[in-house]
Amino acid sequence: MEIKEIIVVEGKDDTVAIQRAVNADTIETNGSAISEETLRRIQHAQEKRGVIVFTDPDYPGRRIRAIIEERIPGVKHAFLSKEKCIAANGRGVGIEHASDEDIRQALKNVYTPAAELPETEEITVADLMNARLIGHPSAKNRRIRLGEILNIGMTNGKQLHKRLLMFQITFEQFAQAVAQIDREEQNE
Repeated sequence: MEIKEIIVVEGKDDTVAIQRAVNADTIETNGSAISEETLRRIQHAQEKRGVIVFTDPDYPGRRIRAIIEERIPGVKHAFLSKEKCIAANGRGVGIEHASDEDIRQALKNVYTPAAELPETEEITVADLMNARLIGHPSAKNRRIRLGEILNIGMTNGKQLHKRLLMFQITFEQFAQAVAQIDREEQNE
């Protein structure tokens, strides 16, 4: 599998894992204190070939993703769930621990954010509440599962609404994912 865009990862081990799974070039941020020079390189890469941000499913990874997204509009995003990124010894979470197949699958499900958010919200905050994704004791676990099903990553309650709009998730996709979560919970 060949990837045209340049993939932004956190470190050398992530680059090794990506290149083991697919044919791609990477830019490493070398941690969450992303430098101006690295941001300039990512901007240049975005202009020349496009960029896919593929950071770890943890706080530093989400922070890097947010910084890049704010500074360089239009970058694409690939996500993996935390469960797919846990080290064999259970100590550590990162893209470098994911299987080649999981990495390929995440890169097949890349999202490009909408340039502008839609004027009308297809999915409202009330829909999120009705789906028990915010303001409910099981909301966090349901959001994690929704992020896995829709391949949009893990979010908190505030981020979820924005990400659904940004990635242009339709109400139908949202409703199908919520129905799947409900079925899974009933079978537990």
